Amino acid sequence: MPSVLLESQYHPPAAFFAELLGADALWLEAHDNYRKQTYRNRCLILTAQGVQPLTVPVVDGNRSEKVLTSAIEIDYRQNWVHRHWRTLQTAYGGTPYFEYYADYLHDIYVQKPLLLFDLNLLLIRFYLRCLRLRLPIHLTAEYASPLSPAFVSPLAPDSVRDRRDWLTPKDLAPPGPDRKSVRPYPQSFGKDFVPGLSILDLLFMQGPAAGSFLA
Repeated sequence: MPSVLLESQYHPPAAFFAELLGADALWLEAHDNYRKQTYRNRCLILTAQGVQPLTVPVVDGNRSEKVLTSAIEIDYRQNWVHRHWRTLQTAYGGTPYFEYYADYLHDIYVQKPLLLFDLNLLLIRFYLRCLRLRLPIHLTAEYASPLSPAFVSPLAPDSVRDRRDWLTPKDLAPPGPDRKSVRPYPQSFGKDFVPGLSILDLLFMQGPAAGSFLA
């Protein structure tokens, strides 16, 4: 199966990882321009009040000129780490596996990476281990299509499936025929299964068995 090209995401949706099943490698786009209101700096979790976004504030994310996502700095002047952690504790503290993963996630937060891209990379590497997805991560050398020379590498396969900006926080609808998702699993709140949530939701509910729900 070809490798998969995705943008870096903050606590990506479970579908991000379902797309990696059987892939040779994960390519992360390191040269895209930062875009607001995407999974680059936000995730969706399930709370008693319904679906709630968690957004990482960034420095100069609203400026008009283009800036690379890999150069975007996290704004630690805002106490967002504390807010995110408290929200996760409130939403998932009673789930079967919150304590199982809490210390690992907390250790990532306290590192306080300067760049959003670096935080996302730490989280994605952690989730790959949790889901037992053993595949290498490569970073693009320049912004280009998957067939460009930017992807020529001794480590790269002949083809790369381009899934950049394939998932958006605005789309919680069930996946179309070309989109992978996860099998429904019991969630903390509500009677109907809510798709499109962060991988956190699946991990906290299913723990080491989470990978088996990637369809």
